[in-house]
Amino acid sequence: MTIVICKVLLGAMLTLFNLSTASDSRVAHESVAGQNVTGAGGAPHIENAKVETRGVAGTLAATMADLEKNAAKPTWVGYGVRMVAGEGRICCENYDSRGQNCGRCELETDRDHWTNSGNAKDSGTLKLEGGEELIVLFRMQDRHVTRVKVASDNCVLDAGGLPLLWLTGVQTAQSVAMLSAYARKNHAGEHEGDSIGNEALTAIALHDGGAAQAALESFVAPAQPEQLRKQASFWLGAARGKEGLPVLQRMAKTDPSTEVRAQVAFALSVSKEPAALDEMIRMAHEDESGHVRGQAIFWLAQKAGKRAVGAIDGALENDPDTEVKKQAVFALSQLPKDEGVPKLIQVAQTNRNRAVRKQAMFWLGQSEDARALDFFEKVLTK
Repeated sequence: MTIVICKVLLGAMLTLFNLSTASDSRVAHESVAGQNVTGAGGAPHIENAKVETRGVAGTLAATMADLEKNAAKPTWVGYGVRMVAGEGRICCENYDSRGQNCGRCELETDRDHWTNSGNAKDSGTLKLEGGEELIVLFRMQDRHVTRVKVASDNCVLDAGGLPLLWLTGVQTAQSVAMLSAYARKNHAGEHEGDSIGNEALTAIALHDGGAAQAALESFVAPAQPEQLRKQASFWLGAARGKEGLPVLQRMAKTDPSTEVRAQVAFALSVSKEPAALDEMIRMAHEDESGHVRGQAIFWLAQKAGKRAVGAIDGALENDPDTEVKKQAVFALSQLPKDEGVPKLIQVAQTNRNRAVRKQAMFWLGQSEDARALDFFEKVLTK
């Protein structure tokens, strides 16, 4: 199942105008706004920006704090770390695990998607074979971070004429630690679900290595805010592969929130691990919450396949909750028509629950399938 998710984010830089502490080693290359810059020293392909490069002195958190307090005017700060394997190409908030051509990420627009333009394909040394490095970007203004965005290193970054400071020598563990502070802060209290927190969480999920995995696991502990657990569970399924699956299996069995467990069912559906299907089927049969069972059934329908369909049929026959049965009927309507329509007709004809039969007939009416019309004619002419 291809997932394109508009939650992969990049943001916040810093105004070179206010960087009074600059040293001779700070500047590696510079371009006037509007010109193209092909990355030097690990920098990505950057367009329409005045770019400077600086090595991290001390810790990344201390460097970023100093930049943030001096960033009066809009500016971008960015750095690169190794990206988790198998995650294709990412430009701004377009997460494309298919590995299709990336394009241009316009940092200063509200359109958080990539445009696969001819210029993007033909720009100098732009890499098209697949990104290996994750670019993490911070937009700074009025002395605080306003956005966090991410891109793979084969994405063209258009800074919209703003300054962009490129940091070198960034350690992955320090990047994860700093981003984790944003994720926790912005998922607590009145800031719960804040975009910066979600953006930071996305960036962490796409970092390679144990530090990122450990951070995600810490975010799904039962004591953490519900919204943080839900967001982290998605990325455990979407980006963390074999390492993420055991965590999701544990959450599916033990998380105290029905809303979180329902989100886990979705996270399992986007996992590429074959064993994720087994856990979804278990949830559809065994979870104590009808809401969770219904969500598991819905996402099973998106997977299709004999085992998934078998679980849906089982819910129709055996689940004691009428609402779950109705969710299973809806799941049948999501199957390919050659598979779903005959099953809906069978349910409409034979299910013992009147509400379930009515639901099947409703979705048959929505299908606009000739077989459904034939069925209605037979019912109405009896």
